[in-house]
Amino acid sequence: MEILGGFTALQLAVAFGAALGSAFVRGLTGFGMAILLVPVLALALPPVEAVLLTNALSLMIGATEIRSLVRDAEKSAWVIGALVVATTPLGLYALSLTGRDVARLVIALIALSAFVAILLPRRGNAVPGRGVTGFVGVLSGLMTGYAGMPGPPVVPYYAGRELPRATAKASMQLIFTIAATTGLLSATGLGILRLELLLFAVLILPVIILGNRLGARVSGRIGDPVWRSVVGVVLGGAAVAALARLL
Repeated sequence: MEILGGFTALQLAVAFGAALGSAFVRGLTGFGMAILLVPVLALALPPVEAVLLTNALSLMIGATEIRSLVRDAEKSAWVIGALVVATTPLGLYALSLTGRDVARLVIALIALSAFVAILLPRRGNAVPGRGVTGFVGVLSGLMTGYAGMPGPPVVPYYAGRELPRATAKASMQLIFTIAATTGLLSATGLGILRLELLLFAVLILPVIILGNRLGARVSGRIGDPVWRSVVGVVLGGAAVAALARLL
């Protein structure tokens, strides 16, 4: 039975459940919402709509925290964010030129590389060189356009360093908010963003806020070693899921 702009009760139930769980992980680790939410939503929605709905939710939750994100984020987040804006259209174009199997292989390899990178020894709190920062920004933009997931290149860049947890989380979330905005603007330009999808996102937003706050509360009660372990588990799970889908 269709009850909201063509969405069924089952689709709504899947979306609400996935939103609560993925938002909890976001609040706990600072990332993971898109990595977890897109595949689940894609089981109930067309893949393009799953990505766009996730982008809308990422933008909305980021907007509620924008003051703290701007205050706490490292300056490198703005550089990476600008490169994401510039290269996201290239990711969309690359996706249009490749088949599904190739796309799945690329996504799986990037997810796996992010997991391996987070296992490497931490690199101190110094900002990496311009080349590394530029590479992360370009790759994140390409991944935003290609798969709606800017996180795999960004997470090791921040979580793999000796940064205060608040700085790492704010930097990642600021980039993801910029990436989500870019994705929605690109979709609007392509004429594929439905108003009903935005209304759907507004309906789910309270669940996202609740899950995010619960995750943040738990994050505040655990030490950095546990937090970094959870980050590794989430990235590892994403890599396994990507490889399983490929196989």
